[in-house]
Amino acid sequence: MSEAEFDRHSDNYRRLHEQNIAITGEEPGYFADYKMRDFKALIGAAGLPADGRYLDFGSGIGASVHPFRKHLPRARLVCADVSADSLALSRETHGDGVEHVWMPDGRLPFADDEFDGAFACCVFHHIPHEQHAQALGEIRRVLKTGGLLMVYEHNPFNPLTVRAVRTCPFDENAVLLTATQLVRSGTASGFIPFKSAYRVFFPASLARLRPLEDRLHWLPLGAQYFVSLQA
Repeated sequence: MSEAEFDRHSDNYRRLHEQNIAITGEEPGYFADYKMRDFKALIGAAGLPADGRYLDFGSGIGASVHPFRKHLPRARLVCADVSADSLALSRETHGDGVEHVWMPDGRLPFADDEFDGAFACCVFHHIPHEQHAQALGEIRRVLKTGGLLMVYEHNPFNPLTVRAVRTCPFDENAVLLTATQLVRSGTASGFIPFKSAYRVFFPASLARLRPLEDRLHWLPLGAQYFVSLQA
């Protein structure tokens, strides 16, 4: 997805997202919180600092900012995106406590080894697959040695997820990818695989079963998955 396409949807992103996931019975905030709970657990497992500096690669309108602050209140967050309009909305919503940077050419305006970790939430299916290694390499460049990247993506093996992506206006040019593809691209970019898991198995109507989700991380039927990679 190009910068212009992101800008075109920025004003209506939240409404379109709510409509698109209505079948789950949840609000977008549920999924954003889910991801940041996983990120907190991953950086803890990797021994990374709870008060470190972290990068939200492809931050959009800032959906991850509130849950990030909730789960990692002492950490510093930098939001980076190709869409200037989305960054402006995020800055307006979240104030001055978060740094926002524009990366119109996909390059991060940072020196090497600046961040303790990074995450990209449902971003890579918008990036042409032949550019994944380049994007991952750029993230790795700004991570400290031992830093961790969490990439969350939609699961192409889940039929409801595939349907949701196909009917979503801001996913019109999206191409889903598998966890195996992500790990392969990450390894080619110099990362070391850390942990992968399938997530989001039960809609709100089956919320009583959600305590089982941590036992199902191996099952490739969750609506989404994450791959984590260590620099």
